[in-house]
Amino acid sequence: MPGTFKLFVLASLGIAGGCASIPIQGEPAVPVFAKAETVPVGTAAEDAADDPAIWRNPEKPEKSLIVATDKKAGLHVYDLQGRQLSFFDGAGLNNVDLAELEDGRILVAASDRSDIATAHILLAFLDPATGALSQAARLSVGPGEGYGICFGKDELDGSVSIFSAPKNGVIYRTVVKTSGGQIAGRTEAVARVASQPEGCVVDDRTRTLYIGEEVTGIWAFDMDSADMDASKRLVARVDNRMLVADVEGLAIYPQGEDGGMLVASSQGDNTYAVYELPEMTPVGRFRIAAGTFGSTEETDGIELASGSFGSLYPGGLFVAQDGANEPEAQNFKLVSWAEVMAALSTD
Repeated sequence: MPGTFKLFVLASLGIAGGCASIPIQGEPAVPVFAKAETVPVGTAAEDAADDPAIWRNPEKPEKSLIVATDKKAGLHVYDLQGRQLSFFDGAGLNNVDLAELEDGRILVAASDRSDIATAHILLAFLDPATGALSQAARLSVGPGEGYGICFGKDELDGSVSIFSAPKNGVIYRTVVKTSGGQIAGRTEAVARVASQPEGCVVDDRTRTLYIGEEVTGIWAFDMDSADMDASKRLVARVDNRMLVADVEGLAIYPQGEDGGMLVASSQGDNTYAVYELPEMTPVGRFRIAAGTFGSTEETDGIELASGSFGSLYPGGLFVAQDGANEPEAQNFKLVSWAEVMAALSTD
């Protein structure tokens, strides 16, 4: 959700008969710089670009792909130079994630909000050679306007879990089974947050689902609990220090059995908050500043992938939506995760 969370003051500023707004600023954030950016999305002069997902090519990491949403028009597929390789037409596709299945196929899931009364999931297969997307299915989830979405790891029977977080706060789990060209999904409501969520990411190692409730903070759920809702814990609060509302995209950089980092888009002050797993210990904050490429503002979706992505991204790739990118339409910025960690370590 675009927009800065603001504090309104009246008489204390000596303003009579009106009000002024002061953007809230959290703790200092170290600057990092984008190595590349995507071409702008096709929808100009609107809040359109939203959420990216990364597929890492294990044989040729520099040939990895980024799938990203234009929620007014469809799905873009980019290379690591930011060039568009393909476009999938589908207005209302808001958030996106992908998973590599046991049979090697790459399944892309996008939250479909074209029906604002009922959330849906758009499923497509990604061709890693061409970057083309081919629709596989459209699954009904349940009441609510489709918003956040994320994959869980393949289950023992070859199925995969997709978590949906519509605007009404209900969290759904859809178990999807694929067999050749056949796709079937079974959905149940598993949890709830009190107000609008969006950010969604799964730590498959610890079987933990993280959900960002925009004005409250980040919740953790035990995916294996018989009562996921009862298992929820608020692990990072909107405190105007690490996190300034709205909390938007979430991403994980796994290390070892349960370590690594969780990153959240602190949209209210155009920064990104980094926490160390498994205890969600605050590490620090960074912002993408203007350099060879522009800065980022009002970031919705983010994605983070470990491993080498070539010489520019030897220690992982971070991708963030840019909600401004003026005078062009919105786009996505690509950042070296190794440089983020170096900046935070120096700070």
